Amino acid sequence: VDKPPVRRVAIFGGTHGNELSGVFLVKHWQENGAEIQRTGVEVKPFLTNPRAVKKCTRYIDCDLNRVFDPENLGRTVVEDIPYEVRRAQEINHIFGPKGSDDAYDLIFDLHNTTSNMGGTLILENSRDDFTIQMFHYIKTALAPERCPVLLIEHPSLKYATTRSVAKHPVGKYEK
Repeated sequence: VDKPPVRRVAIFGGTHGNELSGVFLVKHWQENGAEIQRTGVEVKPFLTNPRAVKKCTRYIDCDLNRVFDPENLGRTVVEDIPYEVRRAQEINHIFGPKGSDDAYDLIFDLHNTTSNMGGTLILENSRDDFTIQMFHYIKTALAPERCPVLLIEHPSLKYATTRSVAKHPVGKYEK
């Protein structure tokens, strides 16, 4: 099946403000963008939860990586709306809207973990041929180093992660 080429890519860091690898990389690439730029592709490094990063805490009011659902994205902005819900709406406006043809092609969301899983790629849809091929390329390029792929697909679950705004959501966890 012919699919349009991937032209717009975002790299997210700081979805959880205490996971610093992505924060450091995003800040580095915001200052040294030539490293990630490619002809014909727009690559945008983006700090997703700057208030939590500033406080070095997972989140301010609620987990940003759980509020990208239709209810929260459609909430009316009022004074007492949680910070991360407002931030999700802003991110959805910049990189989405979620589920639309205008959404970014790929969001690569960088996380840290305390579990002993090493560098792991997260796949949310086993029918996403582009992402599967990209994961194969990454695994081949990193060989002989391990790079497991964790499939978190569920037939009735709609993901509310930051990366779910994109047509091709990718999570990357690093110990």
